Amino acid sequence: MTASAATIAAFDSADALRALVGAEPLVSEWLSVDQDRVNRFAEATGDHQWIHIDPERAKRESPFGGPIAHGFLTLSLIPALLGKTLRIEQRMGVNYGLNRVRFMSPVLVGSSLRGKFAVESVTDVDNNGVQVAWNVTLERQGGERPVCVAEFITRHYF
Repeated sequence: MTASAATIAAFDSADALRALVGAEPLVSEWLSVDQDRVNRFAEATGDHQWIHIDPERAKRESPFGGPIAHGFLTLSLIPALLGKTLRIEQRMGVNYGLNRVRFMSPVLVGSSLRGKFAVESVTDVDNNGVQVAWNVTLERQGGERPVCVAEFITRHYF
């Protein structure tokens, strides 16, 4: 394991990933969730609910006082946030799945999120690979509760 000038740790083996089991969580930088990002997600997914894409109506009618990000947009930011904490030097990496996903509080448009990533387990898989189970907590800057918690499963081939 090495750390770059940007404090992003680099991992080049399954053993290096195994060393993260039980360690302090990796914490990402903050990432802004603005209206443009929400609108682009709505276009990509076809989810055009007013609570996400109509700021004026959301100010008047939503219990949040303005538009909120889609839950699945929040979830889709997990790989990008994880990538801000580490670099895995590998032949290939894939997202394998998610377990126990919960959206605990809304992501208000204009807020910033960060991820905390704790390695729960590292298991050998075929083709010189490992499966990593990450306990993920996404936080909103200034928020009292997490916005999302999940177990994120990745596979890495060295």
